[in-house]
Amino acid sequence: MAHYKAEQDDWLIVYLKYLLFVFNFFFWVGGAAVMAVGVWTLVEKSGYLSVLASSTFAASAYILIFAGALVMVTGFLGFGAIIREDRSCLSTYFCLLLVIFLVELVAGVLAHLYYQRLSDELKQHLARTLAENYRQPGAADITTSVDRLQQDFKCCGSNSSADWQHSAYILSQEAEGRRVPDSCCKTVVTRCGQRAHPSNIYKVE
Repeated sequence: MAHYKAEQDDWLIVYLKYLLFVFNFFFWVGGAAVMAVGVWTLVEKSGYLSVLASSTFAASAYILIFAGALVMVTGFLGFGAIIREDRSCLSTYFCLLLVIFLVELVAGVLAHLYYQRLSDELKQHLARTLAENYRQPGAADITTSVDRLQQDFKCCGSNSSADWQHSAYILSQEAEGRRVPDSCCKTVVTRCGQRAHPSNIYKVE
């Protein structure tokens, strides 16, 4: 009977070991995915940095990269602890899991609390950028970023196409009668911004 119970306990330990191994594998893959998103954000979306009010965008990307790297390192530690069945490594692994969980919890609460405030600040800053900097001397990067932003997100202005009514560019002779920049158009051609009709430009509020 004792021998049977010992075999049952051994089978349970093996089962838990493989279960932990599978969990750790998905945990590690999740960390790799988070880090990949951070790297992709910096590489592919770095053009938006010039139109943002602060370094929040870049900071968020770096946080994703750091968090992903931390999760991957923790995952490697978990693999080693599971294979070697080292209690001290397992203890460290579970402590790191707890820390990661607490950090994610705090980050989630902060994101919820500050999301609307940050969104409003970004809209106000973007509207000011459209009015004061678009197509102005020395603001080529901002102009390129705004054009790309409007085409990528199929939008026109910060809140609506009406934001362009107060733009220094639209009010200038350089606009050649445009009511919005050409990047607002659904099909971009030269001077298409002269016709600010919903059939021609993006009118998403």
